Amino acid sequence: MGPHAVTLAHATDWAGFRQAARQLVQAGVPPQQVEWFTPQDAAQDLFASPTAAPPAPAAPASTGTPPDPASLPPRTGHPAPRVPEDFVRLCERLVLHRNPARFALMYRLLWRLAHDRALRHDPLDADRMQAHHMVRAVARDMHKMHAFVRFRPVTDSDGHTVQVAWFEPDHFITEANAGFFVRRFTQMHWAILTPDASVRWDGTDLHVGPGGQRSDAPPPDAGEALWLTYYRHIFNPARLKTTMMKKEMPTRYWRNLPEAALITELAHGAHERSGHMVEAEATTPRKRIEPMRRGASSA
Repeated sequence: MGPHAVTLAHATDWAGFRQAARQLVQAGVPPQQVEWFTPQDAAQDLFASPTAAPPAPAAPASTGTPPDPASLPPRTGHPAPRVPEDFVRLCERLVLHRNPARFALMYRLLWRLAHDRALRHDPLDADRMQAHHMVRAVARDMHKMHAFVRFRPVTDSDGHTVQVAWFEPDHFITEANAGFFVRRFTQMHWAILTPDASVRWDGTDLHVGPGGQRSDAPPPDAGEALWLTYYRHIFNPARLKTTMMKKEMPTRYWRNLPEAALITELAHGAHERSGHMVEAEATTPRKRIEPMRRGASSA
């Protein structure tokens, strides 16, 4: 039997994968006989040969339509796979990873869980370790998005102020991460643009749209210049730890952070400024005069 090709609706089509995977397991189709495709994977594979393309066209990303059940093998009487709840939660995050092999890994784990219950108790299994490693990468990317999104105000066609930000995630986290910004900026109208997708909050509803380009985001504004002046004044050269800073704020994010324009300049002068601070004479603190308490009598 040749491989079964399943084309999902979009890069994070968890519902479509779940339906197709359940039918494949019930039909007894092993992982090595299944190939998974998404429109994004095909677009990124510039060197793929024509024979490697999926046989069926992808459904529009906006519809979320699952794979056509008629293209999948019929059920053969195998029961529907039952898996632990934590495996479902794992896959809900794993599907956000940009690795094109994520769906194959998820189906391989599902197949093995359905046929080998001992896998549930083996934390050192190679597939499980890879899945958890990928999920941790997604979690780190979501955290970086929380920290490094910078909004700039623009005026829309109705004259309302909308805060707009540009961010370049490593993985497909834009829509999954939108809830954080809805909770944090509920009273503000905002939009976050990324190469993969865009999310917009109008104060009531969240709207998801296609990705954009860096040029779609607004340029720096006067308020940003004021923030940079404040940032320069509060910078403490004695507390600069370049290695730790680059670990927490990797340099690839710098081009989208307004304060990053000052980092190189301030870091170069930090050593000299620290030396001046050490060599400066100590200042005499002013004496604090305690106010006289009411009812106190003089000696």
